[in-house]
Amino acid sequence: MSSPLTGDIERLPGRSTSPAPLRPRPDFGPLDTGRGWMVTLFLTALAAATRFPLLNYPTDGHTPVFDEKHYVPQAWQMLTNGLWIEDNPGYPLVVHPPVGKMFIAVGEWLFGYNGWGWRFSAAVAGVVLVLLVTRIVRRLTRSTMVGAIAGLLLVCDGVTFVSSRLGMLDIFMAVLMVGAFGCLIADRDQVRERLARADAEGRSTATAFGPRLGVRWWRFGAGVLLGLTCGTKWSGLFVIVFFTAMTLGFDVAARRAYGVARPWAGTAVRDLGPTLYATVLIPVGVYLATYAGWFASETGVDRYAVGHRVGTGGFWSFVPDALRSLWTYSDQVLTFHETLTNSAGYRHPWESKPWTWPMGLRPMLYYIDDQHVSGCGAAKCVKAVMLLGTPAIWWLAFPVLGWALWRTAVRRDWRYAALLVGYGAAFLPWFGELDRQMYYFYAVPLAPFLVMLLAVVLGDVIGPAAATPERRKTGLLAVCIYLAVVVANFIWIWPILTAMPISPAMWQQELWLPSWK
Repeated sequence: MSSPLTGDIERLPGRSTSPAPLRPRPDFGPLDTGRGWMVTLFLTALAAATRFPLLNYPTDGHTPVFDEKHYVPQAWQMLTNGLWIEDNPGYPLVVHPPVGKMFIAVGEWLFGYNGWGWRFSAAVAGVVLVLLVTRIVRRLTRSTMVGAIAGLLLVCDGVTFVSSRLGMLDIFMAVLMVGAFGCLIADRDQVRERLARADAEGRSTATAFGPRLGVRWWRFGAGVLLGLTCGTKWSGLFVIVFFTAMTLGFDVAARRAYGVARPWAGTAVRDLGPTLYATVLIPVGVYLATYAGWFASETGVDRYAVGHRVGTGGFWSFVPDALRSLWTYSDQVLTFHETLTNSAGYRHPWESKPWTWPMGLRPMLYYIDDQHVSGCGAAKCVKAVMLLGTPAIWWLAFPVLGWALWRTAVRRDWRYAALLVGYGAAFLPWFGELDRQMYYFYAVPLAPFLVMLLAVVLGDVIGPAAATPERRKTGLLAVCIYLAVVVANFIWIWPILTAMPISPAMWQQELWLPSWK
C-alpha cells in the first residue's frame, strides 16, 4: 500500500499478494511539452485580456479606493524617499513588510501616481497566477487538459480577478505562495527521477538510509519565494511550516517507494538539514534582505529603536543593534495586530470570519457609488466593486474538500494531499485568532488552491485514459457543461466586479444572498 504522498505503485509480475518488492512507475512529469505551453500561453493571454482593460477605473476622485489608500501612498514613498523605505503619517507604524509595496512601486515607477501605476503590478501578478496554476495542475495530473481546466477556472474566479485589479497586497501573497508550492511539486518529480536512476544503478539500497539526492534547486527556489511571501505578509510564516512538512513527507514517501530500508531515518539523516536550510534559513535571509533599505536608512520607522525604545544592555546585547531594532519594530507591529480585535471595539460592517470564507458567504465591498452615476439606461445608476468568489466555483468548496479528504485518507492520492496542505496553510491558521478583525480578502490565497482541487476533481469526473470511450465522453460532457456554467456565472457577476454602471434593480439581482448586502 502506498502513502498519500507516494502515488500509484507498480507491482512486479507474480507478486500480486506479496508486499515487496515494489517500485513506482517511471513517471516524472508530463511529456507533451509543446502542446502544454501552447495551452498555457493561450490561457495566460485570456487572463491578461480580462485583467488589464480599464485598470485605472474606478478611483475615489482620482485617489485610491479602500485599503489601496494605505499601500499605494507607501509604495510611492518608496520611490520618492530613497532607499525604498516607507512611512505612514496616519499611524505610528507601517503594519506590513515591504515586498508587496515594492511590487506596487514598480508599477508607479512605470506609469506614475495614477490608477494604472497603482494596479499594474497586481494585474501582472494575477496573470502570472493563472500561468502557474495551469502548469502546476498539468504537472500534478500529467494532463494538459486538466491543467487547462484549472487555468480557465482561475480566469473566471471573482476573488483573484478583483484582487488583480487593485493595489493591495493579497494577490502578491497568493502568487508567491503558489509559486513556492509549484517549486516543491517540481522538486518532488526531480527527486523521484534521481532515486529511479540510483535504483537502476543499485545505489538506492546500498545503505539503510538510501542515497544522497544532491543539490535541489527547485527547493532552493521555493525557499526564496517563501521568504518573499513572508516579506509581503507575516501569514507566510505558517506557509513555511506547512510546506516544510509537505516536502519532508514527499522525501519519506519517495525513499520508501524505492526500497530504502529506513525511509524515516534516511530522511532525517539525508534530507532534514538541507530542507531546513532551503525552507527556513533561506526564507529568513530573503526576508531580512527585503529590509535592506530600512537597514541602510537613517529615517526608517524604529530604525534606531535601540537606545530609545529599548536599552542597549541586557541578555540580547550581543545581537547587532540593527537586528534588535527590527525586532522591536516587528514587536510593535505584532502588538498592533493583536489588539485590533472585536472585543476591543474594532468592528467593520464588511468584516467576516474564517468559517464563511470557503463558500464566500460574506464578500467584501471595496467601492460603491450611487450618486451622479449614469450610463445604465435608468434614471438612477449604481456602480460597485465587490470582492466576490464566483458562486459556481466557491459554493462547491465543501464537497470538493470532502472528496479530497476521502481521496487522501482512503485512496492515498498524493495530489489531493499536497493541495490540501496548500489550502490548509492559507486557511487553518486564521482560526487561532477569531477575536481579531478579519476580512474576506484574507482568503485570496485560498482561491488558487480551491481551483486546483476542483480541477483535479473534474479530472476524476472525466476519468482515466484507460476508461472506456463512453465513460470518457460522458465525463467530458459533464465537465464541459459545468465549465459553461462557470463562465456564464462569471459574466453575470462581471458588473459588480468591475464597477459597471447598472440600475438599482439589477444591483439587487446581483446580490444573491442576504449576507452579500
